[in-house]
Amino acid sequence: LFHDKSDSPKDWKKFVEYNRRDVEAELKIQHYLSEIPVPDFIWEEFYIDQRINDKGILVDTEYAVKALELDSNVKKELFPKLIALTNLENPNSPAQMKEWLMYHGIEADSLDKKSIQKILETAPDNVKEVLRLYQQLSKSSVKKYDTMLHAVCMDGRARGMFSFYGANRTGRFAGRLIQLQNLPQNHLDNLAELKGFIKDGNFDAIINNYDDVSDVLSQLIRTAFVPPEGKKFVVADFSAIEARVISWLADEKWRLQAFANGEDIYCASASKMFGVPVEKNGINGHLRQKGKIAELACGYGGSIGAIKAMGGTELKLSDDELYSLVDDWRKSSPNDVQLVAEKVITDKGSMTLDRLKFSYESGIFFIELPSGRRLAYVRPKVEKNNDGKHIITYEGVDGSKKWSRLETYGAKLVENITQGVARDLLMYSMATMKNMNIVAHVHDEVIIECGKDTTVEYVCGLMEQTPEWADGLLLRADGYECEFYMKQ
Repeated sequence: LFHDKSDSPKDWKKFVEYNRRDVEAELKIQHYLSEIPVPDFIWEEFYIDQRINDKGILVDTEYAVKALELDSNVKKELFPKLIALTNLENPNSPAQMKEWLMYHGIEADSLDKKSIQKILETAPDNVKEVLRLYQQLSKSSVKKYDTMLHAVCMDGRARGMFSFYGANRTGRFAGRLIQLQNLPQNHLDNLAELKGFIKDGNFDAIINNYDDVSDVLSQLIRTAFVPPEGKKFVVADFSAIEARVISWLADEKWRLQAFANGEDIYCASASKMFGVPVEKNGINGHLRQKGKIAELACGYGGSIGAIKAMGGTELKLSDDELYSLVDDWRKSSPNDVQLVAEKVITDKGSMTLDRLKFSYESGIFFIELPSGRRLAYVRPKVEKNNDGKHIITYEGVDGSKKWSRLETYGAKLVENITQGVARDLLMYSMATMKNMNIVAHVHDEVIIECGKDTTVEYVCGLMEQTPEWADGLLLRADGYECEFYMKQ
């Protein structure tokens, strides 16, 4: 260790050389990037993001403290109860719980929510009791309250929760700190009453009426975000935004007409697939769920694996029936976007496809969206996978945060494009509402802190405005007002 060059001249020299190389690398990066400067409109979007981050959102810290107190009290009772039932030293340990399950004839590779739910379907009563208690004890979402208290500033507001361009491929935002993009849903009807009980310290009202207190606390997490006294929240989001965007990009006439008519797109999709009228909660209403799953799973080229991942197993259909569902959807969707990426990369050229422009410049494959923003794929190649099929590879950061060669394919590029356009529409809406107090945004939703006289209709009207580059795209926004953040 040294404080200046006289302490250790040799180490100091190494230190200087290291920094020189660092500066040289940064200068070289700057030289490369100077060929593709960040457009001014992206900087304007960045400034909007910074204003939202600087504004922050108010946290009900008094409630958060009480919620953590209740959680601690309940878990102090659960832990010895679970020890008594299992004889485990630490029943909160996944490894020990898996061993206990194995002893009872149940092999569990994972103890996540879905895996436990599957085990509960056939497990004996004693195992069910243990697993339900284990779920309550290990529920991690309640830790969000602790994160809030660590993230909140002296004025009670949490700031810096959104990372501009956090999603490399699409340019969407990423959550930071509390991560609003990853909050549990709320399904309880009496959120205000339950929050009031907890804030007043009336824990018995929760404990005596709910078997799973952790779940109650989890569903109440959103309510910790509040407007200042005399204000309210207006929450508004785009309706079926990705379905609308992909239909617009592909110029799918029947889907666009369905949106224009104000139809339920999942009913319209099912009707197109099965050739019969489908109405939500009406005639052939049972087919709507099939239309929904096919719409969500197949829109980006998915097959039965995607359908199952989207909840298709709940339809109780065989693989043959699921394959039929995929075929029906694809036959009803003949004009989906056909990307020309392989040709552009191979020829190192450029092509235009409807509203999209593809080009190869300076070793980077670009897809220019209708907004003028470009998605970038560094050092792309067209290669063959183990099945002999053509795939596109490029360099980027992988799941382990390392720079490596990644794979993509046509349908995945369509997904990137669609989500990228949806992101651009959200940015346009936030620019339109720049004089309002946007305190947070989650996926395709904005949360506005406003006076009592601001109406939901006014905010939704602003969101439904389309930019010039999105001519023909029909947007719809739905919203509600609330005394604390919640999902309606």
